[in-house]
Amino acid sequence: MTLVLVALGGAAGSVLRYLTDRRVQAWRDSVFPFGTLTVNVVGSFILGFLSGWLLHGAEPSSVRSLVAVGFCGGLTTFSTFGYETVRLFLEKTRLYAVLNVVVTVLAGLASGAAGLLLATAIWS
Repeated sequence: MTLVLVALGGAAGSVLRYLTDRRVQAWRDSVFPFGTLTVNVVGSFILGFLSGWLLHGAEPSSVRSLVAVGFCGGLTTFSTFGYETVRLFLEKTRLYAVLNVVVTVLAGLASGAAGLLLATAIWS
């Protein structure tokens, strides 16, 4: 059953990642990968929130498999982040490449922490 939950969550997360990336990139019309940044930050928040919930007594392994491993794993994308950073660097938009790394890491950490803090505020 765990594999089915991971697969379902991953499928949903991957489709949402694709749709979000296309929508955000079309809206922003920029060489900077705003779509990938968006899904990574949102995924970090969801995973931080779920972690906070689990730390405060929830132990639903099915939710962990479906949401944390499947959905967040499908939604977020380190490989695309790496590819887009290298692409920006090779296209001589090196400032964007550096900004992509700094903003993605800092925003991802801040978003994960915000999710964790929100869950702590709710379940404490």
